[in-house]
Amino acid sequence: MRIDVVTLFPDFVKQVTRWGITARAAEQGLLELVAWNPRLFTSDRHRTVDDRPYGGGPGMVIKAEPLQAAIRTARAADPRPVTVVYLSPQGRPLDQARVARYAAGARLVLLCGRYEGIDERVVEAEVDEEVSIGDYVLSGGELPAMVLVDAVARLLPGALGDARSAREDSFVTGLLDYPHYTRPESVEGRAVPKVLVGGDHRAIARWQRKQALGRSWLRRPELLDRARLDAEDRRLLEEFVEEYRNGCSDSGAAES
Repeated sequence: MRIDVVTLFPDFVKQVTRWGITARAAEQGLLELVAWNPRLFTSDRHRTVDDRPYGGGPGMVIKAEPLQAAIRTARAADPRPVTVVYLSPQGRPLDQARVARYAAGARLVLLCGRYEGIDERVVEAEVDEEVSIGDYVLSGGELPAMVLVDAVARLLPGALGDARSAREDSFVTGLLDYPHYTRPESVEGRAVPKVLVGGDHRAIARWQRKQALGRSWLRRPELLDRARLDAEDRRLLEEFVEEYRNGCSDSGAAES
């Protein structure tokens, strides 16, 4: 997969491929990240990319011409179909389903804004989708772009050591992930739930599903409203709720 990023800070964005899973994906040739600086598409000697907003107001707005030139150059650099995504607090929330859709494609162009924003005519002419990583404001789109690159990279076939890791992440099933434990079996008196050390894989799978349902109920109840729960899921959730209200520690339900 190739991801092009239009940004005033290309060296900053490229850092995302220096460590971890994104680095592994780049090293294996699964991911190519290319950054384009709009300043290189200006014609004046000061490389001006911003100007005062029409109608007044604070701050500066990034000009249309250098952004459009950078986006169109990025588009033309690879003939495969591409989606242009503008990282914006006004965009639709980035969720796992959207990440999976991007990862299933061959190309993305990510547009990073700065200052008070970008000329709206760029959005109208060049952008396919606007995406937000949360209801808060950052100084620019670079960090959201890096978040999106990381999220996409881990879904590329071969990027993870075990493909099950991606399939079992939070939100892949529409729910939060179940809790995880490793050795030692006891830490300061807190023991691993007995079911996980019993060797009964069917019981373990049932426990994990119950915890995913229960954690979603505790922390993100709106996820349950959208989830497609069958009769067994509802039974598991009822068990979790009852155990939680009774303070059953071995269920993993107790919140610290």
